[in-house]
Amino acid sequence: MADKHLSSQFDADLNLVSTKLLAMGGLVESQIESAMRALEDFDLDIVAQVIEDERKLNVMEVQIDQDISNIIARRQPAARDLRLLMAISKTTTNLERAGDEARKIAKRIRRISPEADAHSINITEIKLSGDMAISLLHRALDAFARLDTIAAAHLIRDDEAIDEEFRAFVRKLVSYMMEDPRKIAVGLDYLSIAKAIERIGDHATNIAEFVIYVVKGTDVRHLSREQLEREALG
Repeated sequence: MADKHLSSQFDADLNLVSTKLLAMGGLVESQIESAMRALEDFDLDIVAQVIEDERKLNVMEVQIDQDISNIIARRQPAARDLRLLMAISKTTTNLERAGDEARKIAKRIRRISPEADAHSINITEIKLSGDMAISLLHRALDAFARLDTIAAAHLIRDDEAIDEEFRAFVRKLVSYMMEDPRKIAVGLDYLSIAKAIERIGDHATNIAEFVIYVVKGTDVRHLSREQLEREALG
């Protein structure tokens, strides 16, 4: 992930914190996959595990931030090394927040499970967007591990597909609730799940933007997709 340095210990420190980041990312991926699996059959044991895993993520976030602080204090990194450490810290925050969204999904599933109308709403778009979000997060972490700006730029463009599925589900959900007001409560819970998935996609996009920042030295968070792609590919 990082260039070689004169100090082998500096390289070891960077590799260790990078490894911890990717381990945290793997746990978040697993957490989201479990949440989506629980949505298939309202498995409350899986729901409980998703909620428990979020506590592990909080511990990992604190440990990684402490490691970064120690590296900066000891090594006083500059230029790309400093950008990398800043990006790791920000990526850690986005992973923790993606884990929060998985926990929100699990809690909504627990609320929905006893409802008679739980299976009466077609949630095809939610399932599809969940698969997309998992894929985006995996690709974002892979791009970060390789500092691949091209992969990062493509990922950011693909995030629009999740937004489209979310909008399509909202339109369908409104129709369901207008036709049968008894479905409003369950419908709002499903809406919360769909929104959580959309936010997971946003966090994956943020991680991809940090890749471009590390490599190019440009903060691309508020650029248009076209400007961002030019920066990444230029």
